Amino acid sequence: MYTLYIGNKLYSSWSLRGWLAAKLSGAPFREVNVPLGVPPSSRDFSPSGLVPVLHDGAAVVWDSLAIAEYLAERHPHMWPADTVARAWARSLAAEMHSGFGALRNEMTMHVRERVDVRPWSPALAGNITRIEALWNESRRRYGTGDTWLCGAFSLVDAFYAPVAFRFRTYGVAPQGAAADYLAALLAHPWMREWEDAALRETAVVEDDEPRIIYRDKLAAAGRL
Repeated sequence: MYTLYIGNKLYSSWSLRGWLAAKLSGAPFREVNVPLGVPPSSRDFSPSGLVPVLHDGAAVVWDSLAIAEYLAERHPHMWPADTVARAWARSLAAEMHSGFGALRNEMTMHVRERVDVRPWSPALAGNITRIEALWNESRRRYGTGDTWLCGAFSLVDAFYAPVAFRFRTYGVAPQGAAADYLAALLAHPWMREWEDAALRETAVVEDDEPRIIYRDKLAAAGRL
């Protein structure tokens, strides 16, 4: 059985990706929660000191993209079967993994919170526009007869799942097919399972709390 080390479900977007990849594999796995406040230097289960980390016997796999590929090598149907669709899906997942810095920095994932931090920075607005375009184009190319980006639910959807929580938290409303895709992600049973667990958490990580991060901006706008 796999063992998956993850952070607080309320905040940890990287952990959500790894967890969804493990769910998508269909293989049994054990979760070990590592509070985000634990110093990385004390995390001897993780070569990087970060989560998520997957243990499979002697194999230790860290980073959500590496975990996704490790599992996909061992379990079928985690990427689209069609070569062209699979290349598109991998490109989208890689862009999410390496890009969208403004989104990560200015819209921290917080499953419970609802807050309006507009006006958005130009960089953040550009990230949002790019994601909306990717979702709409993916649904145009590969969405016929299905809900997800490239056919059946796959790893590319796992990589964009944290964006769904971010968009809901900060009131981002994409247009077109992207709006339906956002709703479908939030309604997915695995996303609901993660959300239910996140809402039961009581630990507070102030560095990831939007109402603390944006206290001055919200106060100035009369939104506190």
